[in-house]
Amino acid sequence: MKSRHAKNFFLIVLGLALLISITLNFSFFQLATNYYKEANEIRLNPLSLYLYPTRPTVKPNDRILVFFGDSRARAWTLTTKTPFQIANRGIDAQTSAQVAARFDQHIAPLRPQIILVQVCINDLKTIPVFSEDKQGIIANCKANLKQIIDKAVQQNSLVILTTIFPLGRVSLERRLFWSDDVGIAIADVNKYIHSLAAESVFIFDSFAILADNTGAVRAEYQGDLLHINQAGYDALNIELERLLVTFAK
Repeated sequence: MKSRHAKNFFLIVLGLALLISITLNFSFFQLATNYYKEANEIRLNPLSLYLYPTRPTVKPNDRILVFFGDSRARAWTLTTKTPFQIANRGIDAQTSAQVAARFDQHIAPLRPQIILVQVCINDLKTIPVFSEDKQGIIANCKANLKQIIDKAVQQNSLVILTTIFPLGRVSLERRLFWSDDVGIAIADVNKYIHSLAAESVFIFDSFAILADNTGAVRAEYQGDLLHINQAGYDALNIELERLLVTFAK
């Protein structure tokens, strides 16, 4: 009887191990496939300029607020009434270099009164893979932010420069390609972002709104490792809408 129970227990454990292995292999396969597609898409169209019209029709008196940056910017919307016409120019998976490089095509023609910028996580998330170039990645990120701001100010736009969002929970399939250095780099760049405050550059501390007391994104705001859910955006919008009222005066 004991032998039968031991055999059954062994079969159950073996089955669970097999199931876990299949699940992990599928997850790794999906992750690898997504990265492969992303890498080849970037080679075909490095800036993805086709996603938005490069010469949109803008009326002379339009008051425009543009969300500019990566997927975090693309997912950011305002659901309440605002005195500004909203345009979104976020593109998934883009680095700060890609975002900066398409300013002239996607932002300049709009002549927006306000540009909200959320960018840099796609630079910093590569640090575990290119650890030997960690400082270079951080430095390039800062330089690209400065380039975006300089171009915005030159065309008399007000910049709402957001700090980089806090990170969520690291999923199992990402742990082999992850490092605490990413969080350290986020803190470094966020400190630099605060230093860029100026007459035409308002620092919007999204990190402080979204983070818990450990520096991670609050559980109720987490979407995945890099993204927040709608509740997170709702929390950000409470503060953003207060700002927009003052800027509209």
